[in-house]
Amino acid sequence: MFIAIFYGIQIIWERDSGVLTKLLVTPTPRAALVTGKAFAAGVKAMIQAVVVVLIAALLGVSMTWNPVRLAGVIVAVLLGSAFFSCLSVTIAGIVLTRDRLMGIGQAITMPLFFASNALYPTTAMPGWLRSISLINPLSYQVDAQRGLLLGIPANLPLDFAVLFAAAALGITAASSLLGRLAR
Repeated sequence: MFIAIFYGIQIIWERDSGVLTKLLVTPTPRAALVTGKAFAAGVKAMIQAVVVVLIAALLGVSMTWNPVRLAGVIVAVLLGSAFFSCLSVTIAGIVLTRDRLMGIGQAITMPLFFASNALYPTTAMPGWLRSISLINPLSYQVDAQRGLLLGIPANLPLDFAVLFAAAALGITAASSLLGRLAR
C-alpha cells in the first residue's frame, strides 16, 4: 500500500513530460491504460512482498510454503496494490498537482493503515473505527494474507471478493479522471 498510494505521482510526471498525452491519443481504452498501471504497481508490491516473506522466513516465522497458498498471497497483493494505485491516480485526477497529491496521499495512507486490522484485531477497536475497518480494502488484504501465510482463520472468499471489487471500482474511477489529468 505504501508504494502504490503514491503511484499517482508517476501519472502526474508522465503528464508533465508529455507521455500521458501520447498515451491518451492512442486507440487504447483508458481503462486498459489504468489497469496496466495498476498491475505494474502490483508487480512492484509483489517483489516487496517476496522480500518480506524471505526475511520473515530467515527470522524463523512459521509460515506455510504451500504453492497454492503462496499464489493466493500474490493475487491478494496484486489486487490490493491495484486498488491503492488507482486510488492514487483518482486523487491525482482530482487535485492535478504533485504537491497536493503528496499531502493528501500522506493524509490518507496512515489513517487507512491504522483503520485496518494490520496492527491489531478489529475486536479491540472502538465501534466507529471498526465500521471504517469494514470498508477498508486493506483490512481484507491483511486478512487474506494472514490466512494464507499463517493459517489464521480467514474468510478468503469475502476477502478476495472485496479486493476484486475494490480494484475494479478503483480502475473505473481512475479511468474516468485520466483525461482530466491531460488537460
